[in-house]
Amino acid sequence: MAGANTVYGAGMLELGVTFSMEQLVIDNDIIAMEKKAMEGVPLCEETLAVEAIKEIGVGNDFLAHPSTMNNIELASDPQVFDRYMIGDWKAAGSKNAVDVAHDVVVDVLKNHVVKPIPEDALKAMRAIVKKADDEFNKGRE
Repeated sequence: MAGANTVYGAGMLELGVTFSMEQLVIDNDIIAMEKKAMEGVPLCEETLAVEAIKEIGVGNDFLAHPSTMNNIELASDPQVFDRYMIGDWKAAGSKNAVDVAHDVVVDVLKNHVVKPIPEDALKAMRAIVKKADDEFNKGRE
């Protein structure tokens, strides 16, 4: 939370000996939640739950209050991890995070279409690589 902007090891298991696409999906979800938390939460009467505090009272249970559920996704918005109540989770099939991640992997492998890189961008990239190759090769002469 100190502002790091590089995360290493997404999808890796066993210190990088093996790789799991499901683990990559789970790690991506965690990284997205961290990035969202870094954005902060807007502060206003609604997000501070001023009315809910007045209604429920300090020290009482806010978890089931509608304002909690209305604002729960502000700090993070996970795609793999759910926040269902246990009964709703069971009714939805009781899928754990690995099962959900597997469904994402299957969907991506089946449906993802890679957008081609625009030709002008490819030309610019090739020019950068050629310049670097030429400079490297010049130093070897």
